[in-house]
Amino acid sequence: MCGITGILTQNGDKADEAVCRQMTQVLAHRGPDGEGIFASGPVALGHRRLSIIDLTETGRQPMTSEDGQIVLIYNGEVYNFRELRAELEGAGYRFRGSSDTEVVVNALHKWGIKAIEKLNGMFAFAAWFRDEQKLVLARDRYGIKPLYYLFTDNVFLFGSEIKALREHPGFRFGVSREALIEYFSFQNILSDLTLFEGVKLLPAGHYLEVWPERGKMSQQCYWDFKFRSVAMDADEAETELQRLFEQAVQRQLVSDVEVGAYLSGGMDSGGITCVASRKFRNLKSFTAGFDLTSATGMEINFDERERSEFLSNLYKTEHYEVVLKAGDMERVMPALTTHLEDLRVGQSYPNYYISRLAGRFVKVCLSGAGGDELFAGYPWRYYHNSQNGYHNGFADSYFKYWQRLVPDDRREAFFSSTIRGEMDFDRPAAVFRGLLTNGQANVDDRSPQTYINNSLYFESKTFLHGLLLVEDKLSMAHGLETRLPFLDNDLVDFAMKVPVELKLRDWEKMVRVNENDLAGKARQVKSPSTDGKLLLRKMLQKYVPATYCNGHKQGFSAPDASWFKGDSLNYIKRLLYDRDARIYDFIDFGTARLLMEEHMNGQKNHRLLIWSLLSFEWWLRVFGN
Repeated sequence: MCGITGILTQNGDKADEAVCRQMTQVLAHRGPDGEGIFASGPVALGHRRLSIIDLTETGRQPMTSEDGQIVLIYNGEVYNFRELRAELEGAGYRFRGSSDTEVVVNALHKWGIKAIEKLNGMFAFAAWFRDEQKLVLARDRYGIKPLYYLFTDNVFLFGSEIKALREHPGFRFGVSREALIEYFSFQNILSDLTLFEGVKLLPAGHYLEVWPERGKMSQQCYWDFKFRSVAMDADEAETELQRLFEQAVQRQLVSDVEVGAYLSGGMDSGGITCVASRKFRNLKSFTAGFDLTSATGMEINFDERERSEFLSNLYKTEHYEVVLKAGDMERVMPALTTHLEDLRVGQSYPNYYISRLAGRFVKVCLSGAGGDELFAGYPWRYYHNSQNGYHNGFADSYFKYWQRLVPDDRREAFFSSTIRGEMDFDRPAAVFRGLLTNGQANVDDRSPQTYINNSLYFESKTFLHGLLLVEDKLSMAHGLETRLPFLDNDLVDFAMKVPVELKLRDWEKMVRVNENDLAGKARQVKSPSTDGKLLLRKMLQKYVPATYCNGHKQGFSAPDASWFKGDSLNYIKRLLYDRDARIYDFIDFGTARLLMEEHMNGQKNHRLLIWSLLSFEWWLRVFGN
C-alpha cells in the first residue's frame, strides 16, 4: 500500500520535478518505507512506499517495464498476482523480484489497459506510456483505493490524496457549490466531485487517459455492479458461498509482514478472523468500545467489547481494545479532518482511533466491510422498493429516504442567503436518479425483487464507496493497509447473482425503519435487524456461534445522539452556536440553530447533521486558510 501523485503538463513545458517531490512528501504517512520520483519531459511521477509484499529494492517504485516503455506508480494489492505472473512468464516475460507491482507493469505491457480487467484486488495506479505519450489512471472495481485529479493552468495533477494537489503552486482553494449541496443532502457526494472546487475523484471501475495536448482526455468505465438474481438451490448456494469466502480470506492473507484483523463482535468480522486465525497463530485482533455511562435509548447497547472478547477467546487471538469517551471526538477533529479531506458518510472518528490502535502492531488488517451491501444487510431500507410498482415511484421514495441530513423542504432555507442564488436545488434529485437510470440498475423489470436489487446496486455504488474512502484515509493516516475479503472479485460476482429470497426473509412485507431515530420506537417491528443476509448468516455459522449469526445487526457507531445532548454539548455550542463560525459563510445560522435545538430538545435525532456541521467547520478551518 502506498501513496502516489504526479504532474502532466499540457503546454509543452517540462514537469517540475521539485514540485512533484514536494507533492510526494506530504503523502509520507501513506508510505513511510521509501520514496521514488520519475521525471521526463511533460510528466513527473511520485511514489511513497509502504512495504507489504517484496520488502527488497526490487519492489521500489516508480517501476519501469523491461523495455523501458511503461513507467508505473501503483497503490494497492493484487491478490491473484501469482497466477498472472505464471501466465506472463509463460508468454516470455522475466521478473526481477516478487512484487505484485512488477506483475501489474508487465500485464500492462502485454495486454494494455485491458489488463485491469484481470486484476483481483484493490488498486489505484498511474502509468506513463512513453511510446504513446499517454498517462493512464485507473481505480479498482469498487473504489477501495482513491485517486483524485485536477486541471489547472495547463497542468494535470493527480494524487492518492488531495493534500498532494494542494502543494502545486497552481492549486487554488474554493468550495464547490455542487458538491456542498450533495453532501448536505446525502452526507455523501454521489457524483465525481469533491468539496474542493475543481478537484474530481476518478470513479470506481474507471480509467482515465490523458495526453500532453491541452484538454485531451478520455474516461471509460470498465466494470460496474450488476445485481441480477439467478435461480439457485439454497444448499448448493451455501456450499459455494463457503468455498468463495474461504478462498477470498486465504487470498488476502498473502503478505511479507504481519497481518491482523478487526474483530467487532459481529459475524462478518468474526468469520474472517476465524479463517485467518487458522493460518496465523496468535493473530492480533482489534476492537473499539465506548464508555456508555451517559448513553440512553438504544445507544446503551453500542459497546461490543464483551462479544468481541468472547470471539477472541474462541479463536485464540492476541486481542487489543481501545475505549472511547465523548471527549475523544473533540480531541481528534483537527487531525481527523486533515487526513479525511473528502467529507463522506458516517461519524468516522471511532475509525480513526481503531486504525491508530491497529497501526501500532501490524501493517495489514482485515475488515468485514462489504458484506452488508452485497447480501442485503439493511432490510429496513428495502421497504421503499417492494411497495412501488414502477421505477419513478421507487426512485422518488428511495431518494426521500437517502436524504440523510437536510430534506428537500428545508434545503433552500438551510443555505446562507449569500450563496443561495448559486445553488442548484434540483441537483441532488438529478444526481440520485441519474445513478439509477444511467448505471447498471435494471429499470425495465418492475418486479419487487428487481427494485431490491436496484437498492443493492445503489448502496454498493454510493454508501459502500463512501465507507471505503473513509477507511482508506483513516487507516493510511497510520501507515496501515486495510483488506476486505468480501470484496474479492469472485465472491462479489457470486453475491450479485444470489436471489433476493436467499438474502431476505419476508421481503414482500418489509417495514419502514428510520435509521436516524435511536429512541427505540421505530425499531419495534418484526425482526427488523435479523431478516437480512440470510444465506450469509447460515454459512457463517460454520465459523461463528449461531447466537452471534442470528443476533440483531449492530453498526460501528458511538452513542453520539446521547453525547451531543450531554457530554459534548458545550463543545458543540462553542463551535456551532457562534455566528462567526466559518460554516455560516455557506449555511444559514438561524436554520442550523433551529435544527440543532430540535436535537437538543429531543424532538428529532439530528446526530448525523450535527456531526456533518462539525466536520464542515473543521474542514474550512484546516483547508480554507
